[in-house]
Amino acid sequence: MTTQAIKPVPADSVQQSDDGLIHGVSAAELQAIATTCLDARAGAYCPYSLFRVGASLLLNTPSPNNAEHHIITGANVENASYPVGTCAERVAMGYAVFQGHKLGSFKAIGVATDMDDFCSPCGMCRQFLREFLDLSTPIFMFTKNGVFKVKTMGELLPVSFGPDALPPRDKLQKEGSA
Repeated sequence: MTTQAIKPVPADSVQQSDDGLIHGVSAAELQAIATTCLDARAGAYCPYSLFRVGASLLLNTPSPNNAEHHIITGANVENASYPVGTCAERVAMGYAVFQGHKLGSFKAIGVATDMDDFCSPCGMCRQFLREFLDLSTPIFMFTKNGVFKVKTMGELLPVSFGPDALPPRDKLQKEGSA
């Protein structure tokens, strides 16, 4: 993969806080998110739709190899049996979970396509991401040129069903044996 020289540019609706952060993400972190998700598109396997998607997950804890940030990427993987394909967001998150990351591990997510317009995660990905993201986690959606829009997990999936909606396990077990 080659690193693109695309500087992320906010869409008109993106607001920075007084400290210069966007949803708690610094300019350097945003650059890393943008670069990695835009580059991840190159790894997409999409011979049927030709719709490349790249995703990047910014972790809360830095990597030992990189003191600035740690990012896990993924790209969409299609299949001749269309419903069997996997979206970039789920590829990246599945790998992150495999590495031991859980709810609370993620600071932000980036998603990029080859479109001129913004593309949000699909409904299935929103529900999948909800399992591992706080509702305040920002999701940056990049155009092919690095222009971005940002929404939180809670904004993309309002009134969501997540792990916190389930009763405690001991209560479920007790009710199941009654």
